Amino acid sequence: MKDEALLSATGLPVLAPARHIDPELLLQAQTVQVVFFDVDGVLTDGGLFFSESGETLKRFNTLDGHGLKMLQQSGITPVVITGRDSLPLRVRLQALGITHAHFGTEDKRPAAEQTLAALGMNWKQAAAMGDDWPDLPMMRRCIFSAAPANAHLEVRRIATYTTTSQGGHGAVREFCDLLMVATGRYATLLEHYSR
Repeated sequence: MKDEALLSATGLPVLAPARHIDPELLLQAQTVQVVFFDVDGVLTDGGLFFSESGETLKRFNTLDGHGLKMLQQSGITPVVITGRDSLPLRVRLQALGITHAHFGTEDKRPAAEQTLAALGMNWKQAAAMGDDWPDLPMMRRCIFSAAPANAHLEVRRIATYTTTSQGGHGAVREFCDLLMVATGRYATLLEHYSR
């Protein structure tokens, strides 16, 4: 016989979260309200495909995309800061509802500071995820930072958290999950989706 306390409003058993995160990491991430994401090597695997006409093609992971949507539902603002610009990237960000983005930006720190000022926030409310040296100035100033498993060694060395997944293969989702757990909204969202 099922314990009634473990049943949801639908009568189905409550789905307990399988994700377990170090409590120390969760404490560090609790103040995060905005997250800066690099694209190549973070939202993608870093590979670039060129068509015969010279168009750049990129592969995005749907797990990462859904993680970014749920991050927004958790009250955290995702911001993209990338050294490249392309129509496919803009289309992808629009589909995800990401409205804060800086394209063709090699010096990412000023772009992040501009966004923080526009949002009325500071570095102590910010996190960043990057994979290579151009991301370091931004990552070092944030209260929390993450790197994909295949990020450059120097980036992994300064990151607060290194994902088990590689860039473009679920690393962003893993980081989004951590932040959602830190906000206390992960279990609620899981229950909502499991109905």
